[in-house]
Amino acid sequence: QVRLVESGGGLVQAGGSLNLSCVASGLTLSRSVMGWFRQAPGQEREFIASMGLRSDVTYVADSVKDRFTVSKDNAKNTAYLLMNTLKPEDTAIYYCAARTGAAMTSNRDHYEYWGQGTPVTVSS
Repeated sequence: QVRLVESGGGLVQAGGSLNLSCVASGLTLSRSVMGWFRQAPGQEREFIASMGLRSDVTYVADSVKDRFTVSKDNAKNTAYLLMNTLKPEDTAIYYCAARTGAAMTSNRDHYEYWGQGTPVTVSS
């Protein structure tokens, strides 16, 4: 059974940073494509980043690429989303997702597994 568990969310002031973690079980990150998404109240789930089988192959949304970085530690089977210079508009629930296969994608429908989400609130 595949399980993804996010952590690291919380309340932060504008300009601050958070590093979200996503621990995977029942699935090997070195053989999976990882994705990060967020969903603000009343809005659709938005793509943030995707990371390929190799950690150095990433695809980050233009809206956050200057501030957010994705990485993973295969030994810990954990993916990370480092968020810098946070803004109030970054407030949302953040989800990690995983898919089998090798192709990165921004399409949420292509991800088979999802975590429960971790809330991030950025105060002005």
